[in-house]
Amino acid sequence: MLFRRDDLSAIAAGEITLAFRRWRRPTVKAGRTLQTPVGLLAIESVERVDPRRITAADARRAGFDDPDAARAALRGEGETYRIAFRLAGPDPRIALRADAALSGADRAEIAARLARLDRASRDGPWTAATLRAIAAAPGVRAADLAAGLGRERLPFKADVRKLKALGLTESLERGYRLSPRGRAFLDG
Repeated sequence: MLFRRDDLSAIAAGEITLAFRRWRRPTVKAGRTLQTPVGLLAIESVERVDPRRITAADARRAGFDDPDAARAALRGEGETYRIAFRLAGPDPRIALRADAALSGADRAEIAARLARLDRASRDGPWTAATLRAIAAAPGVRAADLAAGLGRERLPFKADVRKLKALGLTESLERGYRLSPRGRAFLDG
């Protein structure tokens, strides 16, 4: 579930606690969490709703002036869902990527996880080359990094998200950089 940049700021401030989405099937489930750039969201409920029954109070909780604005923002096909959530805490990847004090066990675990990613790839090993490319060119657009590695942009970006989940990279406004953890691993 994606949010607009302005909505993320309002979610962080506790001003938005509800979202409306049109889906063929829900992409989030009540009781689970969702990682966002502003922190971890706890999904409290996911309910199918008739868009004509969106209330003024619900529209305001979703960041809209009125129900008509909330309905006008609905995109895609399928049923309309009302998703209630709360900010449950910081993104755990932030603390992970800041942890550059890697023990031998930490290094071994990271290496094992990268090896699994390489083995699972249809394109062969990619993790080391991707980490080196990001280290050599922080802030370079994903399309340019991908081209330099002979890869397509979208699969490349999906792979970088896997590195981000391990705390090794950070997304920038444009491109990426190694996190302190990623730099410590690569330099170690």
